Amino acid sequence: MATERIIMGIDPGTNIMGYGMIHCSGKNIELITLGIIKLSAYADQPLKLRRIFERTLSLIDEYHPDEMALEAPFFGKNVQSMLKLGRAQGVAMAAGLYRSIPIFEYSPKKIKQSITGNGNASKEQVAAMLERLVVIPQKPESLDATDGLAAAVCHFFQNTGKGETSTSSYNGWKSFIDNNPGRIK
Repeated sequence: MATERIIMGIDPGTNIMGYGMIHCSGKNIELITLGIIKLSAYADQPLKLRRIFERTLSLIDEYHPDEMALEAPFFGKNVQSMLKLGRAQGVAMAAGLYRSIPIFEYSPKKIKQSITGNGNASKEQVAAMLERLVVIPQKPESLDATDGLAAAVCHFFQNTGKGETSTSSYNGWKSFIDNNPGRIK
């Protein structure tokens, strides 16, 4: 693992997608940027997905992350919501894969556990703990931004000896297909 790297974290969403970018040097992390992509203005799902891809790609091209960490969709009761969230995550992943960036997925519970020590922590608790771990110059517009940042910080913790390694990683379409044969038909 490189001693200096940039990690992009993404909290996928179909109305708001959160992101955070950190610079890691040894065991130190510094915030580069965090924010949200508002998608509610787009009338249909394909337009939202296109915007996620384009904006994720522009963030990659601007900040040149070495790795991307995403919050994996959680299995809820509403199948349609889960499907939409999975599509949003897939499009963000595709942008990273398009630029040959290794992709890592973490469950929401794993991210919360990594940041707060409690896998059932609230978004507010995660944001408060992040403020202790990273200098955040101004309060973000939305907790989705800190959720994106949390994915990046979780990945940093999982790969600096402070925790176990991530559950899934992909460094191209071939590795994704090899690791997910049941998802290809």
